[in-house]
Amino acid sequence: MSAAHRWGDPSRAVTLPDGVRTLLASALGVREPHPPASVAALPPPGLSDRALRALEAACSQVRTDDQARLAHAAGMSTVDLLRLRAGDAADAPDAVIAPADHDEVTDVLAACAAHRIAVVTFGGGTSVVGGLRASRDGYAGVVAVDLARLGRLRHLDPVSRTATFEAGVRAPRAEELLAEQGFTLGHFPQSFERATIGGFAATRSSGQASSGYGRFDQMVVGLRVATPSGTLHLGRAPHTAAGPDLRQLFLGSEGALGVITEVTVQIRPTPPARRYLGWRLADFAAATEAARALAQDGPLPAVLRCSDELETTVNAVSEGASADGCLMITGIEGTEDEVAGVASALTERLAGLGGQPLGEEPGQAWLRGRFAAPYLRDALLDAGALVETVETAAFWSALPATYAAVRDALATSLAGQGTPPLVLCHISHVYSSGASLYFTVVAAQADDPVAQWQAAKAAAGDAIAASGATITHHHGVGRDHIPWYRDEIGHEGVAVLRAVKRALDPEGVLNPGVLLP
Repeated sequence: MSAAHRWGDPSRAVTLPDGVRTLLASALGVREPHPPASVAALPPPGLSDRALRALEAACSQVRTDDQARLAHAAGMSTVDLLRLRAGDAADAPDAVIAPADHDEVTDVLAACAAHRIAVVTFGGGTSVVGGLRASRDGYAGVVAVDLARLGRLRHLDPVSRTATFEAGVRAPRAEELLAEQGFTLGHFPQSFERATIGGFAATRSSGQASSGYGRFDQMVVGLRVATPSGTLHLGRAPHTAAGPDLRQLFLGSEGALGVITEVTVQIRPTPPARRYLGWRLADFAAATEAARALAQDGPLPAVLRCSDELETTVNAVSEGASADGCLMITGIEGTEDEVAGVASALTERLAGLGGQPLGEEPGQAWLRGRFAAPYLRDALLDAGALVETVETAAFWSALPATYAAVRDALATSLAGQGTPPLVLCHISHVYSSGASLYFTVVAAQADDPVAQWQAAKAAAGDAIAASGATITHHHGVGRDHIPWYRDEIGHEGVAVLRAVKRALDPEGVLNPGVLLP
């Protein structure tokens, strides 16, 4: 399997201790998997010479070698990784196009429309919902348009506190560029190490400090978008009454309506002080009520996370400790006085809600490991475990029933397949009216782990829909969520999206099979 399809920095790869492997075997029946295929089966490039020449005329960098194609063959869902481990790279593009600027993007889209070539926009490659697997049916080929060369900070306005980035800027680089001038975006999702600014916008990303900084779509004030029909410049002011806000068409559009090439975002001065604290609540119901109280009536920290009982226990064991109840993590940012004031107010408020202060060590432990989960997933897959996540969001009144329904659906489906799982959950993003739920599932791999997870995922999706929650809070729709998304937006909503698609992409070459039902 290509190193490109393992997560992040190879020097940070996780090796499971023998004791953990023994526990996985005894508790879940995990057994050593077949060794990953040493070579992935790449289909031969399918582009005609004429089409390839048109692409080369449109862009200064076109690659058709196996290394480039394999590196763009899939996203980062567990299903994607399992297929690659089995040697299946059937979704690899025929060519990888790397435009140098917006104009080259528009030229590439024009060439693809003229030759009916499907286009997958590729940023950090972190999609976990099949968002990088375009349909080939009816197309002359598939190309990945990699935006890595669009990697510049175009403008920083310290008066308005906005920054304009090209879409291919990686998140760590964006923070470096902003820090040089005393600013931060404050957007730190788990995909932070690999994700791009354009990808954040195209998927409505949500970072771990969303309570303090907002979701990424709330930070965006301007976009430049290339489509086969032309270019859109959106966002003359932070807000407007000049008709519907067309920025919202492309936030969450996942490359199906256009290619975002520039993003203008709100930025904040880098906070001089940060403090992360842990709290213990009696159970998940109490933790949920405490989170609601903080979200609705304050004080609301920048980071607010609540783990259920099982996730609290598993995380404690991984730190060599024991725990009962549920762990809440709060992250406070600001001046020293502001941080001290919020910490004092939180202590008083949570004490009245049954919270027990645990000091800074739980918060520091979370901070140390907040980007570690994808590395751990690689190690667990190596050991023969099935590991994947499901996320949703609901109004507070529906949250307890949604939590129970999704957890039970996952457990029932996997146990019914002979692989009873651990199902962990936490609240990671809160609003005045509701919150997200993020489930992590660990089980033994069945003989066909792709089919195994797809059955469990379908059961979870049905439970989410039946409970009245949304099929996705921040992972996006991709291909995997389309059946439930269709029902969520209804017939009229589907018709609106298809009409927009026809106007912007008449030949239907932009990421076919993704997002649009």
